[in-house]
Amino acid sequence: MFGEPGIPRAVPEVTSVTTVRTFERAVMKIGIIGAGNIGGNLTRRLTALGHDVSVANSRGPHTLTALAEETGATPVPVEEAARGAQVVVVTIPLKAVPDLPKGFLDGAADDVAVIDTGNYYPQQRDGRIAEIEDGLPESRWTERQIGHPVIKAFNGTYADDILDKPQPKGAPGRVALPVSGDDETAKKVVRDLIDELGFDTVDNGGQDESWRQQPGTPVYGNRGGVEEIRKALAAATPERTADWRA
Repeated sequence: MFGEPGIPRAVPEVTSVTTVRTFERAVMKIGIIGAGNIGGNLTRRLTALGHDVSVANSRGPHTLTALAEETGATPVPVEEAARGAQVVVVTIPLKAVPDLPKGFLDGAADDVAVIDTGNYYPQQRDGRIAEIEDGLPESRWTERQIGHPVIKAFNGTYADDILDKPQPKGAPGRVALPVSGDDETAKKVVRDLIDELGFDTVDNGGQDESWRQQPGTPVYGNRGGVEEIRKALAAATPERTADWRA
């Protein structure tokens, strides 16, 4: 269970970060809400690439001192994580999404791209969420909670892969990540950022198709390249199996 993407698990101490810069891009202001395995490693990689990163968690900035010292990221309260941000990453347990402060995206850039890395783990962590059990895509549910469109990405990515698997564009065996969302402009921002991080992407269409990358589908945890990821998305079926139901 704890080896699955996104589920909390032990992470070895990281002593170095390999930076893969495939092209030059302007520095972006990025807010990360959640400093667990995914959020922590995105903080490491994005700061290494030179982006201006603010990071927040539910326990307060004082608990992020070590991560800030390691990476140069700025620890902030959740209410301030999105301030001025062009990209905001929400990487917290699904059950905690409704508890995000009202208006936490206030002060973000008008065209902010919000990345949702979340997964619904009813048996392992989140309890029963009726709308998702009834078939609503997980990230569509998240959109309704926060009142803003999201781009679904990184939800099936192993946290360690963010540090260990980046490769230059065009390299053989480069891992591809599926990306879903309705806002094509925001999706391009996210896909470009993932490319800069050292991964290919596959466009999985709008948010109504994002169930194809949820837990239990062929693409979830898949480390394949573009063609393998495309085939995995196409092979998905909408029925949620018993392992992933409350």
